[in-house]
Amino acid sequence: MTEPRKQGLPRAFQAGMARRVAWILNCLWLATKVTGLEHVPRKGPAILAGNHTGLVDGPVILGAAPRGVHFIMKWSLGQGFGGLLLKASGQVPLAKDNGHAALRTCLGLLERGALVGIFPEGSRGDGKMSQIHPGVAWLAVNSGAPVIPFACLGTRRQGESATHLTPFRRRVLVSFGPPVALELDADASRRERTGAALEQIGRALAEHVEAAVAASGIALPTDTGRKSE
Repeated sequence: MTEPRKQGLPRAFQAGMARRVAWILNCLWLATKVTGLEHVPRKGPAILAGNHTGLVDGPVILGAAPRGVHFIMKWSLGQGFGGLLLKASGQVPLAKDNGHAALRTCLGLLERGALVGIFPEGSRGDGKMSQIHPGVAWLAVNSGAPVIPFACLGTRRQGESATHLTPFRRRVLVSFGPPVALELDADASRRERTGAALEQIGRALAEHVEAAVAASGIALPTDTGRKSE
């Protein structure tokens, strides 16, 4: 009998098809370079976590990964025809008033051995990973899956809107890093371990993005790309 948590989960073939479509974006529309693929496991559960600056970051990571990824997506993206497409592609909508439901779905996917993606910053911004939400740490502690950091650079430059499509043939870099080495006290409560994991993951992600910027020469924007600025 199927476990309740695994009923109704997005299917692996959906994420696989999304990866093939996103690959076209990376190769034909953008000039995307991918490094560090050896750090992403070809089998078994793992959490891809990284920065978010531009509109196409999600599809870029989908196309760069070596296998299908189930990304947590914003509630607003899950509405209308676009929402139907995203759900059909195996992505996980983040409900406006119930973020824990999306995390439980992702936990079920990880238990199934899937690859889950998350932008811990929560929304598009400057991509420095200076502040992240605890969902990524909750998933890591409750699933035991490794957290693989990624840096997505070039999808938005300084002064560009966070809602606009990245220009044709823009140079973009996706850099995957080694799994975050979490040091957690086995005797601590789950809440304490989640707090410790959040601090360690946040530091590791910020360091990985900073190193990718230095190595590639592709700068992060210093603005958020929002009209209010």
